[in-house]
Amino acid sequence: MDLATILGLILGFGALIISVLLEGGELGSLIHIAAMILVFGGTIGATMVCFSLKEILSMAAIVKHAFFAKNIDFSAVVSSLVSLTEKARRQSILSLEDEVRQLEHPFLRKGLMLAIDGTDPELIREVLETEVAYIEERHKKGESIFSTMGGFAPTLGIIGTVMGLIHMLENLDDPEGMGPAIASAFIATLYGVASANLIFLPIGNKLKAKSKEEILLYEIMIQGILSIQAGENPRIVEEKLKAFLKPKERGASNLTERE
Repeated sequence: MDLATILGLILGFGALIISVLLEGGELGSLIHIAAMILVFGGTIGATMVCFSLKEILSMAAIVKHAFFAKNIDFSAVVSSLVSLTEKARRQSILSLEDEVRQLEHPFLRKGLMLAIDGTDPELIREVLETEVAYIEERHKKGESIFSTMGGFAPTLGIIGTVMGLIHMLENLDDPEGMGPAIASAFIATLYGVASANLIFLPIGNKLKAKSKEEILLYEIMIQGILSIQAGENPRIVEEKLKAFLKPKERGASNLTERE
């Protein structure tokens, strides 16, 4: 579970609720069913026009990825690739076959099996980079769904407010009801702006950050796979792969520790 996402949403909505209470307001006054239907229903409807039904139905899986995707341990991946490089260097790349079949990550398993089968390095790079390109494109679809919702929600909120004000102006003969009517009208704007800036846009940005991490992981794997196939020195491979990592993730040399 991504605690940053959970805590961020709690903090964001908590700040909104606390500010209302500190101003002497009541939470019940923020509940307006008609505004909810217009803003959230309208936002989803407008978003459905922009994307295919299949993409919209995948939203549950996309949201799950934002909240529950595992953090990537880049150091562990580099260490694993260096270990495979050492074994391939001592014996041969064919000796990795049984170990590779047990690897959890399908992308790494696929690339190494291509290398073990003697596939041309340029072809391996082409195959893997093509797969990464399509993965990145799928990720962008998920990101754009939430970014689109973040764009529509405030607009739908303004529409709701305008509708509420029109209704109020139709009933000017009731001065006592004007105050509550104006307040109710602006609740739609609150729903639109709050949902866009506390839910839709943050989740879209979270998905974008997760995608960048995953693409970086694939780049490390591609470099490692090609280095193993080329029979490069394990220490050189380690330094090449650690160049992808942040300084604090690099740590001591894995080879030095084993020596």
